[in-house]
Amino acid sequence: MGSGKEPSPARKHVGTLIKLFRTLAGMTQKELADRLVMSESLLGAYERAERIPTTEFLVEADRVLGAGGVLASCVEMMDEEKYSPKSLDWLRTTLEALSYSAYENMVIPGMLQTPAYARALYEVRVPAYEPEEMDRHVQGRLERQALLDRKPKPVLSYVIEESALQRPIGGRAVLREQLLHLLELVHIKSNLTVQVMPTEREAHAALLGAFQLMSLPEGKNLGHTSDYGGETLISKPEEVNRLIALFGTLRAQALNRWESVALIESMAAGSQAPPWSGSAQLQRQ
Repeated sequence: MGSGKEPSPARKHVGTLIKLFRTLAGMTQKELADRLVMSESLLGAYERAERIPTTEFLVEADRVLGAGGVLASCVEMMDEEKYSPKSLDWLRTTLEALSYSAYENMVIPGMLQTPAYARALYEVRVPAYEPEEMDRHVQGRLERQALLDRKPKPVLSYVIEESALQRPIGGRAVLREQLLHLLELVHIKSNLTVQVMPTEREAHAALLGAFQLMSLPEGKNLGHTSDYGGETLISKPEEVNRLIALFGTLRAQALNRWESVALIESMAAGSQAPPWSGSAQLQRQ
């Protein structure tokens, strides 16, 4: 992986290929940028290897320039620039999953984040990232959201701590935009369920940290945890089954989906009143 100061040979190679196919197509940077609905400066940064080309760009540029799959084939190479080896393995597996479940106790899950919220998370990191490194991480996080639109649709389930939805990462405006985005996703994605774990809940099955689960087409289940000690992929059936049972308990302890939507709507409107406590909301179960 290249450092923030010196682009890697892989990134330089891809930048050279982009420029080569653009030249062969007889197009200027501005003409190609206009065709791809992007800025000329960003395209130039891709060609100079100053920025990592996105998956969407490589696929679309391949089509527009008639590159015959050469640029599209660089997607995997550029993924290796954006992610650690362990993260990349998990990401690739996630994109094949039949179902994906996660418990998040600190922030809104990456799959559901807005660009502004994702960037704000990396801006407050200690120690701080260099600007180019931050761009790489934000880009990688947003590209993971391809799972939301994949066909066939995976079953997506989240349990999120109420405190994570209250934390004003990036400021109140960024948080409100994020909450509204979350509500929009819940309303338009029939395969997505979001439940909120109230802070005042006395019974809580997962006080030790966040985790993720997925089931694969071949019938295998996997788990994943991350903390300051690093990332851990869990594949032993007995350990994965323990996490599956744990997630089931969390879902039972959390608010149901309608109570959760009502609470998030209240937060987005600036109210801290717990609408899930009212009898009218309980009747919507």
